[in-house]
Amino acid sequence: MTLSEVVPGVYAWVQPDGSWFINNAGAVHGGSDVVLIDTCATAWRTRRFLDAVADATGGAPIRLAVNTHWHGDHTFGNALLPASTVLISHEHTRSEILTDTMLTTELPPIWSPTPNWGISETRAPTVVLSHDLTLFTGEHRIDLRHPGHEAHTRGDVVAWLPQQRVLFAGDLLFHQVTPLVLQGSIAGALRSTDWLRQFPAARVVPGHGPVIDEAELAEVLDAQTRYYRLIRHTARAGLAAGRTPLQAARDCDLAEFARWPDPHRIVLNLHRAYADATGDAFDLMKAFTDAITFNGGPFDCAVDHETRVPGFRDISAPDPTR
Repeated sequence: MTLSEVVPGVYAWVQPDGSWFINNAGAVHGGSDVVLIDTCATAWRTRRFLDAVADATGGAPIRLAVNTHWHGDHTFGNALLPASTVLISHEHTRSEILTDTMLTTELPPIWSPTPNWGISETRAPTVVLSHDLTLFTGEHRIDLRHPGHEAHTRGDVVAWLPQQRVLFAGDLLFHQVTPLVLQGSIAGALRSTDWLRQFPAARVVPGHGPVIDEAELAEVLDAQTRYYRLIRHTARAGLAAGRTPLQAARDCDLAEFARWPDPHRIVLNLHRAYADATGDAFDLMKAFTDAITFNGGPFDCAVDHETRVPGFRDISAPDPTR
């Protein structure tokens, strides 16, 4: 896990290898305060992130925090933010966080081992947008933009810094990691790769995977487009042949994508593509059951071996020195 300054005052928190629940996040430091872009899945990972941000910014207060979408790897750590931090997201993200029960229910054996959350409650944003919103921290302008359609989720938001040409893409973009469109739309995900091309970005922080430089951005977007087209083609062929998503996945040659972490997501994405094509209800547990069968067992999932970082400053409590 590393916090790197991609341009002055703008930081990317990158957690290799970007697989299940191992996300990227970020921070923008305007001098007197900080705007966060996402949190992390577990208490330990979020505390490491917050501690690194505090060290890099001289303990500047976190005034605002943005959630790029509702999935827990990007939002569970909200609960550890100071009470004074204002959380912002798309309106659909807020509603999904409020109904998410992953932290409070016993999970079926989908991942092995299950992450050590270290968090028992969710915290939803209190400021929402439907299309776009602009924030400032010092001289840094941050434009929050929604693509205008469902993609990875219904409430995807990117954070665009036009002056620095830095884009926090959330899970609209995966880099060297198998994309997941389980709770979104294959067609919308394809549209989103074209939408991302409109940003003249010099550096892009994807939701998962390494930071992307301008010279490689087009190929990263092209690769993700090719993956989504493979899903769409495989689903159409499978439906025409009367094959199930699991059968279609087993027949699919992943080719260049076989080396990406979590190749079993092909099954989950095909379940989504089938549901989109037929209009049938999406069966979440059937999708996971088939993906586990394809994988030969539960998915690998990193766990935290500590619940507290030595020397961590608990910023959820008031600090009289700030």
